[in-house]
Amino acid sequence: MKTTSAAPVRFDPLLLCAVLALVALGLVMVYSASAILAQDKQGDSLYFLKRQLMAAGMGVVAMAVAMKVGWRRLARLAWPLLIVTLILLVLVLIPGIGTTAGGARRWIRFPGFGLQPAEVAKFAWVVYLSYSLAKKREKVATFSVGFLPHLLLCGVLVALCMRQPDFGSSVLLVFLLFVLLFAAGTKLSYLVGSVLLALPLAYVAIASSPYRMKRVTAFLDPWAHRHDVGYQVAESLMSIGSGGLTGLGLGDGRQKLFFLPEAHTDFIFAIIGEELGLIGVTLLVALYAVVIWRGVRISLAAPETFGTYLGLGLTSIIAFQAAVNMCVAMGLLPTKGLTLPFVSYGGTSLLVLMGAAGVLLSLSANTQGAGNRATRVGSEMREVTA
Repeated sequence: MKTTSAAPVRFDPLLLCAVLALVALGLVMVYSASAILAQDKQGDSLYFLKRQLMAAGMGVVAMAVAMKVGWRRLARLAWPLLIVTLILLVLVLIPGIGTTAGGARRWIRFPGFGLQPAEVAKFAWVVYLSYSLAKKREKVATFSVGFLPHLLLCGVLVALCMRQPDFGSSVLLVFLLFVLLFAAGTKLSYLVGSVLLALPLAYVAIASSPYRMKRVTAFLDPWAHRHDVGYQVAESLMSIGSGGLTGLGLGDGRQKLFFLPEAHTDFIFAIIGEELGLIGVTLLVALYAVVIWRGVRISLAAPETFGTYLGLGLTSIIAFQAAVNMCVAMGLLPTKGLTLPFVSYGGTSLLVLMGAAGVLLSLSANTQGAGNRATRVGSEMREVTA
């Protein structure tokens, strides 16, 4: 009797290599950008690198677990993940539980590490939206079932994030809502109308906050405020501009010498531009392009609607954060406080994003007929939104 062995599960090799390359680049640049600061503040030049290495190690485990468990099981966890996220977002606001740093209460500290609930919220929000929209597939175009409940729930998450305050994560949560609602076939008039209604609220949220107005002022004319509110943006532009084509050399950047604040976190892109130059920046952008390209392709080839929405949502997190972070560093957007995916220093962000990459890789092992699936999804979206 002839026996046949099961075909090995194949994950997308380009996506896996691009993610690991970004993580490796991030580890190198975190050390380069933080060594002097760590020596001055902690007495150990490897302080931030050690913590990032620990997060990367945990991220590899999270990625492997996600690939092993599979994306389908996330549908069962949609509500539990959302409820846990809401609890964490409330807990972080309680004095004594949430930790304040830089004027924002965004972390819950545990022995040896800190948890940032807003980072978990991004992942949980995508999982819940994907599950809910797939379940309501036949009624997603209706206002009372497909649009309003998701909008109200998003409002709760945004309100909790704004209390920290975390404007960048709030904008991302809204962006994810609109991306997935559009992908699911919500009427375009609902989306456009809600944006028009939200503009006055966004203006009030910015105008009523002195620190947000300072960020807008720095964005509009950083050089006129070179020594106050525009200092960070101006230093970032100087850092990127001084890199030229090939950069000053790895480890030879000058702006990290206590000139550019948050050099290893929000503004690590500026250090990459300074030390690795246009060549290094081009490589970085190319790696993100590969991740986004493969993520979208995998999503459109998913065998189930839930998988399509899940893949698009997770890919959108990476694409949005990468684009916003790089634009902020180049003075093209006001400062938002979003990390550069897989590269910036930040344990929770790295762990969650590597877990998300694991979900995409799991999805890639179950995708067949990418072209047919993409054509069908595109046709459905055009029919509903027409």
